[in-house]
Amino acid sequence: MNVTGVAEFVLLGLTDHPDLQMPLFIVFLMLYVTTVAGNMLIFTMIVIDPLLHTPMYFFLKVLSFIDVCYSSVTLPQMLVNFLSVERKISRIACASQMFFLLFLGASECFLLAVMAYDRYVAICKPLRYMSIMNNTVCISLTALSWFIGNLVSLVQTSWVFSLPFCGSNQIDYFFCDIPPLIKLSCIDTSFYEIQLFTATILVIFTPFFFILVSYILIISNILKMKSYEGRKKAFSTCSSHLIVVTLYYGSGSLIYLRPRSIHAKDSNKVLALMYTVITPMLNPLIYSLRNKEVNGAIQRMMRKTMNRVCFQQR
Repeated sequence: MNVTGVAEFVLLGLTDHPDLQMPLFIVFLMLYVTTVAGNMLIFTMIVIDPLLHTPMYFFLKVLSFIDVCYSSVTLPQMLVNFLSVERKISRIACASQMFFLLFLGASECFLLAVMAYDRYVAICKPLRYMSIMNNTVCISLTALSWFIGNLVSLVQTSWVFSLPFCGSNQIDYFFCDIPPLIKLSCIDTSFYEIQLFTATILVIFTPFFFILVSYILIISNILKMKSYEGRKKAFSTCSSHLIVVTLYYGSGSLIYLRPRSIHAKDSNKVLALMYTVITPMLNPLIYSLRNKEVNGAIQRMMRKTMNRVCFQQR
């Protein structure tokens, strides 16, 4: 067996059709700008608006920061590759990209579970909400999600890049991910695929289980409310989070839980676009369009900005 130490890989990208490279570059550049601008607007607004200094918006601020970082790990490299012929990425850069993708992705999985717990406390124990979800608890839960994400990423990236690679160094994907990379290995990866399946179950379904339990308790509590406006407001704040959870967990689980034998590269690319590009872009829209407090904060920030501009012009 001719086993070689691969020093660099080639990312084949979304398509090899030359006429589509420039249109795709323009589309994904717009998506990237929209993602960064939208999430940074949410982040900045929460930081500067005192009315949003609550646990719910603290976690939303962290989510916006993760989404900016998450999209920045893949999209800039993708944009460069649209305009490049070689599309090469070094082994170290590929490992770094995988590490940060897994780190941020796993952290977001657990952060979404933390946000569900926050909603549970707010709706089911409103009188004790601020005492239970105090600053120390919020920071600790966020740090825990980051710690778990870092641990998962370190383990997964280490074992993938300990595999021997041989033959082709072409990754039929638009970023360095586990499924397309282990296909390039020279050895039987059945054990590693079982390990990946187990890790995915823990990373995706453990927090998803807590989210499910939280929302069962939340919905049962909402249905007991006598006030229609109270039920409407509770459903509104929860529905935004549920939409994000469905998009993120759904696409991620389909990528990592399907057996290798039924992996379809084109469908995988579409699913990967969903959780690496589309979901981070949609999060600010989902949370702002369905949230009066966020809309109010945006309007207040715009008024302050306009007043400051008018004052300077005078």
